[in-house]
Amino acid sequence: MSKDNIILYHAPQTRGTGVWFLLEELGVPYELKVLDRNKGENHHPDFLAINPLSKVPTLVHNGTVISEQVACFIYLADLFPEKGLAPSLNDPKRGAYLRWMAYEGSSFEPAIVDRAMQHEPGDPTSVPYGTFELMQKTLFDQIAKGPYLLGDQLYAVDLLWGMALKWCRMFGLVDTTPIVDEYIERITSRPAFIRTEERDQALADKQSAAQTAEA
Repeated sequence: MSKDNIILYHAPQTRGTGVWFLLEELGVPYELKVLDRNKGENHHPDFLAINPLSKVPTLVHNGTVISEQVACFIYLADLFPEKGLAPSLNDPKRGAYLRWMAYEGSSFEPAIVDRAMQHEPGDPTSVPYGTFELMQKTLFDQIAKGPYLLGDQLYAVDLLWGMALKWCRMFGLVDTTPIVDEYIERITSRPAFIRTEERDQALADKQSAAQTAEA
């Protein structure tokens, strides 16, 4: 089902990959515009006119700009309710769905950035995630209820977390458990993810080869 013109601005191996995965999972038409950050294409005036922060993912839907990864996930899943990847507004699961969507950007990512940058832990009363350990335990306790974050049904929020946890595990930024590893595998073994990851790697390799050739 088409909802007119959906454009995803993307750069390989960025948060844009998750939104690309969601579009593939939805199985809807879209246009992919690939930016080469090695060449600074995300800082070109044409793109800055769309997103002044030069960030990907950025969606444009019928002229409306949607930026920020979590916003893109919420927007797309709601745009195609017939796909069943978002609880409806009157669904009892809607509140929890939004909670865990927001948690990724408001608590998880700040904690991950602090860990990656080896920042000294701040006062838990002033840090948005409290402590890393509490933030991670809260998430992992929810995942343990399984098989998906909100129970038996897969939602877009699972695609978001499957991607995020896979990348963070790869770089040693989360301390996964067997249950969390199974959750990651449950998401990343999906055909839409495998397809997206293969295409994304091909884009990254192409951009890297071009950079080497120009050096």
